[in-house]
Amino acid sequence: MRLSINGNELEVEVFGPDDAPVMIAHHGAPGLGSSAETKATFSPFADTFRVITFDARGSGVSEGQPPFSHEQWVADVDALREWAGVERFVMAGGSYGGFISMEYAIRHPERVTAIVLRDTSADHENEKAAQHNAETSTRVKIDLEKLARINTGTVRDDADLRDCWAEILPLYDHVYDPAKVAARVEATPYRYQTHNYAFSVNMPAYDIKDQLHKITCPTLVTVGRGDWITPVASSEVIVSLIPDARLVVFEKSGHSPQIEEAQLWRKVVRDFLREVGADGGR
Repeated sequence: MRLSINGNELEVEVFGPDDAPVMIAHHGAPGLGSSAETKATFSPFADTFRVITFDARGSGVSEGQPPFSHEQWVADVDALREWAGVERFVMAGGSYGGFISMEYAIRHPERVTAIVLRDTSADHENEKAAQHNAETSTRVKIDLEKLARINTGTVRDDADLRDCWAEILPLYDHVYDPAKVAARVEATPYRYQTHNYAFSVNMPAYDIKDQLHKITCPTLVTVGRGDWITPVASSEVIVSLIPDARLVVFEKSGHSPQIEEAQLWRKVVRDFLREVGADGGR
């Protein structure tokens, strides 16, 4: 469905019964990501939750009214909560979606019953590790000029964003499959203006470490052992600063344990949400 959220049309899908506890899932990679990932990851939880997935402002097929700021994306999540008619919900997000999930919980701690994070970071220090991992990869030789353009938000247009994305995608998975990488390049919706704003404006100022103590709900942090871009160390920092947080590392995954070890990942998430009572006893 199309919903007008804070003056911007969002593409939204809902899974699960109307009376179930709500989970709102935020995809990563603004300008590259979409709800295709969150649907695949979280729609299996619709037997227990009312799962809301959406293309964020400026991503996928949603409208792209600026600004593409963290403050605006957090406000859009809260407007979706209001539309859903609930006071509290489970917030879920991976990668850049994890940034927004944590910032939402910092600004609205009373609204969140639990958080599920995946392969994310509380600052931009991960960029140093990612640069090193890209430069020293034995899997593929990365064009460092393309890496710089995508990392600094200086891609020229959608075609250039696609070219830079295709360059770094081989680094993401635990097991490199060129056919899967090619298919993902084809399936990605490219919105270069959103991407450029996120990485040239938002990321240089992104550091919420001193705010993480404000997150009061139980938090699950998951990460793949081989994640090249938001490595395990980034998740360890998050867990050390959120009072009620726990870390689970997936040994046979890169940046996407929800795909590479899907069955185990879902079990870990289900067990966590049941343990902390976020599933409403369903």
